[in-house]
Amino acid sequence: MKKVQITETVLRDANQSLMATRLPYSDFADILPEMNKAGYYSVECWGGATFDSCLRYLGEDPWQRLRDIRKAMPDTKLQMLLRGQNLLGYKHYHDDVVEKFVELSIKNGIDILRIFDALNDFRNIATALEATKKYATKNTVASGCISYTQSPVHTVEKYVEMCKELKNMGFDTICLKDMAGTMSPYVPLILHTHCTTGMAYMTVTKAIESGIDVIDCATSCFSNGTSQPSTETMFYALGQYGIETGLNEDVINKVNDYFKPIKQKYVDSGRISAKSMATDAQALVYKVPGGMLSNMIANLTDMKAMDKFDAALKEIPEVRKDLGYPPLVTPLSQMVGNQAVTNVLMGERYKIVSKEVQNYFRGQYGIAPAPVSESLQAKILGEGGKPVDCRIEDAKRTGEDFKKAKEALGDLAKSEEDVMSYICYPDQAMKFFEDRKAKEENICTYVIEEA
Repeated sequence: MKKVQITETVLRDANQSLMATRLPYSDFADILPEMNKAGYYSVECWGGATFDSCLRYLGEDPWQRLRDIRKAMPDTKLQMLLRGQNLLGYKHYHDDVVEKFVELSIKNGIDILRIFDALNDFRNIATALEATKKYATKNTVASGCISYTQSPVHTVEKYVEMCKELKNMGFDTICLKDMAGTMSPYVPLILHTHCTTGMAYMTVTKAIESGIDVIDCATSCFSNGTSQPSTETMFYALGQYGIETGLNEDVINKVNDYFKPIKQKYVDSGRISAKSMATDAQALVYKVPGGMLSNMIANLTDMKAMDKFDAALKEIPEVRKDLGYPPLVTPLSQMVGNQAVTNVLMGERYKIVSKEVQNYFRGQYGIAPAPVSESLQAKILGEGGKPVDCRIEDAKRTGEDFKKAKEALGDLAKSEEDVMSYICYPDQAMKFFEDRKAKEENICTYVIEEA
């Protein structure tokens, strides 16, 4: 019997897409032992924006969160999304930092590392792949990822070429990552897509007919909208096709029942917006990923500027064209989205150009897929200025980043994981560590007084 396996995304991309990654560990801790029995191919639970969100918004140690999930789900492959040379931050890190991050990720419980580069510049995922192979356990899977998008330079032939390159690099599996849900129905391989445009179920169905091995889905109450197709729906549909999934029907229904009141809590509080839950065929034009959309909504709501939402959406394709049609995936999605919002709020295009976009034009993220706007390049680099291919080559495996981070943290750092958190997110990590120390000192004082 043919088999198609399912990756469950509710612990990462589903809540990242619907509610900007604001789901705390406490909201799902109790269901993890049940999820461990479901028979998923894997559970995507880490990486992406979870690291940032834990430190910035949730007051959680992202490494401890991973260790807790691993302890509660010993029989399930845990999966993360890794941005290659970007790791989980918004700049390129030196090779020794990338290698150490991969080592710690595997050590703390990750089995599948889905590794991608926002520009599909595969030089930027080579170090992460090498490190994954170096520190691999018997369960480790290195999954090479292509950031799928549509533009004049992203052709079928180009994607075939990319697949061959990933295979030759030595990846164990290959994933097509359709961030905005704009993929048309005829594709192969492992498939990650979103329901934003309404195309996902047709695309997944055709992918299954084409011989797909794994599809990413979300438990039904956290599915659809800007999230993934429903786990239960695909389970029942695949059964009708006579295709085995390996899922336990009773368990996946219990998982969904558990998450229903949690979702409703965030709908009632406004954290999950109606816009995130809806289908918007215009996303076929805007190419906006689910996580990017939920973050735009959250940020504009905080700024009391949701009246600018439609104008910002229309500006996104223009900014993307000016940047040479990069795939809209982190960190490029945030860079393009934030610049589009800035252009609209300022009432003038590129009156303010973000530091990240300036660095992009300098070549610090890799090579743009297509020629960039000459006028914008001149504005940033000066007349006649050209970007430099800035693939980081200096300070390889020198340990300088770790040394500086340890010195900056002093006794606030308790582990290598703490140092790595600081390297990735210095401001957020420092605040988290200072708060942690204050809480520990308060507990100590309380215990002494009680005694």
